[in-house]
Parts: sequence; C-alpha cells; structure tokens
Amino acid sequence: MLAWRFKQAGIENPALDARLLVQAAAGCDEIEMIREPGKRLGETELEELRKFEARRMAHEPVSRILGAREFWGLTFEVTPETLDPRPDSETLIETAIALLRDVEAPRILDIGTGTGCLLIALLHERTDAEGLGVDISDAALDVANRNAAALGCGARAAFRRANWAQGMDERFDLVISNPPYIPTAIIATLDEEVQAFDPRLALDGGADGYDAYRAISVELPRLLAPEGHAVVELGIGQEADVAKIFSEAGLEVRDAVADLAGVPRVIVARLPRR
Repeated sequence: MLAWRFKQAGIENPALDARLLVQAAAGCDEIEMIREPGKRLGETELEELRKFEARRMAHEPVSRILGAREFWGLTFEVTPETLDPRPDSETLIETAIALLRDVEAPRILDIGTGTGCLLIALLHERTDAEGLGVDISDAALDVANRNAAALGCGARAAFRRANWAQGMDERFDLVISNPPYIPTAIIATLDEEVQAFDPRLALDGGADGYDAYRAISVELPRLLAPEGHAVVELGIGQEADVAKIFSEAGLEVRDAVADLAGVPRVIVARLPRR
C-alpha cells in the first residue's frame, strides 16, 4: 500500500522508496526482508514508518530522510549542508581512475568536497593514494571527515576550509570537482526534491552558471603537477563554454566524457605540453 500511495502522489520509483523506508523503520537489511517477507512491524516501527511516509509525501528525498546515500558502492552520510551524491557523478570517478592508472601514489585534490564522496571513492580504488578535500562550509567538512573515518580512509584523507582552492601551494596529480553550475534564475524551476533540499551553495553557479568554473580554472595551473589532470563535472549543454573558460586560463582541454545517458558530463584538462 505504501508504494501505491507514493505512486498516486507522483513520486518516482515508488516501490524502491517504499522498500527502503520500510527496511529503515524495521531496522533490517534487504536480505532479512527477503527471508521474512511476512514480518509485521511493531507499533513503534509503524509510527516511525508513518513519519517517513509523511516526509516522502512532501517530496523530501529518501536519502535526506535516512541521512545516507550510496555512491560508488559506498554508503555516505548526507546532511542538509551537503549535496546529495548523484549517479551521474560516478562518471567523474571512472574518468579519474583511468587517468591515474599509471601514476604511483597519486595526490588528489577535491574542490568543493561536500560529503567527500569523490575523494573517498577514489581513495577506496587507489589504496596507495592520499588526498585533500576543500570546502567553504565547515558543516560539510565535518560530514566529509566522518565519512572518511567511517569508510576507512581517515588516515589518507585530509579536509580543509578554503574558498575554492585559494591560498593553496601544493601540487596534485589529479584535481577533481563537482562545482555548482545551475544558473541562479533556474534554481526556482528545479524539481522540489533538489531546490528545497540540496544546499543552495552547492547548486548556484551564478547568473550564467559559470562562476565556479572561472574560479577553479585560474587556480588549476598552479595546482596541477606537470603530468596532472583536472576532472570537472559539467551541467547539460555547458561543454563548449567551460572548455573556453579553461582554455583562456591557460589549460589544454583534452576531452569531454559522456555519462550513461550520452550527455557530456565531465571535462578533462591539463597543463599544456612543452
């Protein structure tokens, strides 16, 4: 019945959302649900499920209700101060892994780290790597620190407050970022689940959507190691404009990588070859 009510309310993936919320209210995992499909919830569990249902019917995302989101096969804590990790951003990880294949003990910088999901996913893939995540939000940095510790990367991940990467003097084999890229005027037209629950700081890219790209591009030439690469997420239709911004900052744009839907999702840049 819960899935039916979600469907009637126009909620996407009603069956999946209902299952996840029931599991959470019951305090069990998917295997237990399969093993005991007829298990009845107690009154306390039912009350918890009713609260979950009310929040979901108000279009609060399941990840916000549960305070967790899966990304790259890992479970990350999310809070109102952090962007909800999206499957599209896994294209960044796939691209970065390929670029780092022949780099020993790579140093990674994650600009605008949020939950830390990009940096931590890469550290899970490359156990010889170390990384730094920077963010302007102290609350987001607290979340990233907790995620790194919970996912076994605390010793190899550091987090620091910074406005983009201003004032940093280290060099990195890989700089990765999912910056805010929604034009300010467009935010009000986004799905309620995004505009009402993702932090505006992580969405708002300025009047034309490119403020963050401009800020990051001017920092990259001094942040990249001689053979290093920048891997940055794109919004839909932004490939040409971001490539121009990066080129004007003195970078060589190598590639644009499409996501599973065929949308150019990642731009790859490096220092010009001498």
